[in-house]
Amino acid sequence: MCLVDSTAMHVPSLIARKRDGEELAAREIQQLIAGYAAGAVPDYQMAAFAMAVLFKGMTLAETVALTRAMLASGDCFAHRSGHPVVVDKHSTGGIGDKVSLVLAPLVACTGCWVPMVAGRGLGITGGTLDKLESIPGFNVRLELAEAAAQLERLGVVMIGQGARLCPVDHQLYALRDVTGTVPSIPLITASIMAKKLAESLDRLVLDVKYGSGAFMRTKKEAEALAASMIAVGQQLGVEVLAVFNPMDEPTGRAVGNALEVIEALDCLDGGGPADLRACVLDLSVLLSGGPREMLEKLLDSGRARRKFDEIVAAQGGNPEDLLCLGAIHQAPLIREMLAASSGVIAKVDAGLIGQAAVQLGAGRAKACDGVDFAVGFDRLLKVGETIHAGHPLCRIHARSAADFDMAGALIAQAVVITAH
Repeated sequence: MCLVDSTAMHVPSLIARKRDGEELAAREIQQLIAGYAAGAVPDYQMAAFAMAVLFKGMTLAETVALTRAMLASGDCFAHRSGHPVVVDKHSTGGIGDKVSLVLAPLVACTGCWVPMVAGRGLGITGGTLDKLESIPGFNVRLELAEAAAQLERLGVVMIGQGARLCPVDHQLYALRDVTGTVPSIPLITASIMAKKLAESLDRLVLDVKYGSGAFMRTKKEAEALAASMIAVGQQLGVEVLAVFNPMDEPTGRAVGNALEVIEALDCLDGGGPADLRACVLDLSVLLSGGPREMLEKLLDSGRARRKFDEIVAAQGGNPEDLLCLGAIHQAPLIREMLAASSGVIAKVDAGLIGQAAVQLGAGRAKACDGVDFAVGFDRLLKVGETIHAGHPLCRIHARSAADFDMAGALIAQAVVITAH
């Protein structure tokens, strides 16, 4: 039986019990997180707790309690009575994943509200906020009242977590990042679900990636993470659906911040790579509940693009800049990477492409790092396409010849060509 002191908590005992695999009471978890948020529980104790969870896991009841406690550390969206259906999607990360840039305005065109709280890139995976900030003036740091007003007006807002939505998540994620405790399904679940539940959602769709360019390397791992998030959503009254997408090759043909925005704009104009469009539509059907044909028309008619322009204008940018984003963020060296042999593209390793993008400066190794909006790759060939020796595999956008050579060497490893 768990004995909880209502006035004080002996943190070392709580850590030891979790280390030994015991189930903690919801109140104990709430006190621990509240104490950490208030500064009463130091980083070293929370790091020890996170490591205990990494090795021993958590029950569903514990994970729900952790999610509730993290959610309670800050503010939530408070939607008016009679509001439209409130929806959002969450991707577990990938290479070239600019889906949110297209999906948010598209789903908003169906009459749903989309209060998208997005994240930044870390490691080889890109972040929606970094891509949005490549648009000059785009402000992802709206106050909650400003974000709510825009949601009422446009049906969509795209912002960062900020200081008021689940602030303890900032603390805990930074701690996990430097203590080797990121890959814990209960901790990942609570982090994601607390942020999304702060949006006061009716429906959440998870785009769960797996493969060389994803955090979860196997589909089995991806299914375990999705099952955890779905179960927590059910306990907390939010419909959660999951779609599994392999991330063995990048999504689309562009990797890099401004380069991915340009590709997303092509998709919003009714074009763009087939795999990007398909992923956007698959997720949008689940989110909006609308027929695929209607969503296709919203893309092809330009309505979704006009909605994106409205978002840009509302959040401090100039939609006219979207027409010349490539010139605004033009890398000093833009050169094609040529194939050494002829054949069919058998593999484009997303993990290696992501590593190359980070080393070019498009991503960040640490949360405090900046990103270079201009660098990256575009015109990437896809698996199954034919290539002739001396023809381009992709185009590299780099700051220097040395950076180009580094990226080119990783591309040469990433792309496997088989003879006809």
